[in-house]
Order: sequence, then C-alpha cells, then structure tokens
Amino acid sequence: MAGHSKWANIQHRKGRQDEKRGKAWTRVIREIMVAARLGGGDPTANPRLRLAIEKAKAVNLPVDTVKRNIDKATGNLEGVNYEEIRYEGYGIGGAAIIVDCMTDNRVRTVAEVRHAFSKYGGNMGTEGSVAFQFKHCGQLVFAPGASEDKVMEVALDAGAEDVISGDDGSIEVLTPPADFEAVKNALAAAGLEPAVAEVTMRAENPIELAGDDAARMQKLLDVIEDLDDVQDVYHNALIEE
Repeated sequence: MAGHSKWANIQHRKGRQDEKRGKAWTRVIREIMVAARLGGGDPTANPRLRLAIEKAKAVNLPVDTVKRNIDKATGNLEGVNYEEIRYEGYGIGGAAIIVDCMTDNRVRTVAEVRHAFSKYGGNMGTEGSVAFQFKHCGQLVFAPGASEDKVMEVALDAGAEDVISGDDGSIEVLTPPADFEAVKNALAAAGLEPAVAEVTMRAENPIELAGDDAARMQKLLDVIEDLDDVQDVYHNALIEE
C-alpha cells in the first residue's frame, strides 16, 4: 500500500501500547478473571486462561496476583464479577472500530464509550455494524528479514491457514483461534520468534488515513483505549505517521 507499511503500523501500535503499561496489569487481571470464570481455574484445561497468564508474564504481573485473581473468579475468594461487552462503530473517514470491554457496570461503560465516539468525530454503531469487516484469528507477525520459506514450512505443517508476505518484508501467519497455540509453539521450537503473537480481530479491508484525518483518528483511538473498562480496540485504519 503506497506510503504505508503494515510492519510500521504494527510497530506503531506496539509502541503506543508499551506507553500505556500502567493499564496493562488491570487489563490482564480482568482477562484472567473472565477466562477462569468461564473455563475454570486450571490453565492446562483452559486455553484462554493459558494465554492470559502468558500476557501476565509479559507485563511482569506477580504470580501470587495471578493466583489470587483466579481464585476470585472461580469462587474461592470474594471478588468483582466482570462481564464482556463488545461495541462497534465508525471513526474518521469511515474507518471501522471494535471496542472490547470488561465491566462490572454496563451502564457506565456504554456511556463512556459512546461519549468518546461522539466527542472525537466517530459514531457508535449497532451490533454487527462493522464486525463483518474483521476476521477472528490467531496472528503471528515476523519482522522483515525472517526466512519466509522456513516460516511458511513450519507454520503450515503446524496448522496455520495462511502465510502472507508484506511488501515491506514482514511475514504474517494466520491461524484459526483454536490452533494458535500449536502454531506458536511449533514456530518457537524451530527458533522462529514472532514480534507479535496474539488472537485478534484482523481487519480485512484496511483504510489509509493521512494528515489531519490520521491525527484525528489516532486521538479517537487513544481516548477510547484510555477508558478504564476497555480491554482491546481493533480498527482497520492504516495511520500514516
């Protein structure tokens, strides 16, 4: 895509997430609690909880904090009961946005998300209004310079559904969500460490934004991401820096 690089956008997103590490513990704790409540407190039998614990390790969340919140979620300790809610809407230039939240107060959360959309140039949509523009999948992205042949061989043998080479030299591996762990582990065993590895909502039709539109879109995303109840924000904007 002229003037844009998928790798540059991914690095930009990671950098902004790293700047917001203050929220990282809160988000990981909520994910652990919901995963444990829905699938049980045994990570070996609960893939979602395993991934949440991996995220906890990545942000240096103490082990005893992980255990305490698993116990809260499974009823061994008294704790807050969070529910998952997804909101959809449009940003600048018609860019699609999905906002995943975990909250103990649905009324508060929807009001805050709606206010952010309306104040910063977006529009809240109805359920399903933009989700069709995204694919729920495992995504592993390798920096430019990785061996495409080796990544492709290992990934496809392990159950990946697609390997995409970017014009910028990056390599993207896509998997069904259920096969994400197996593919990630196979790549790691082969000495292939992705820069990004997550189960995500991947935009199918990216929209390029530049100049003032790019700046306004980034502001809208920043405001939404900073809301206390927001866990993840997905969008299809390629934002020119």
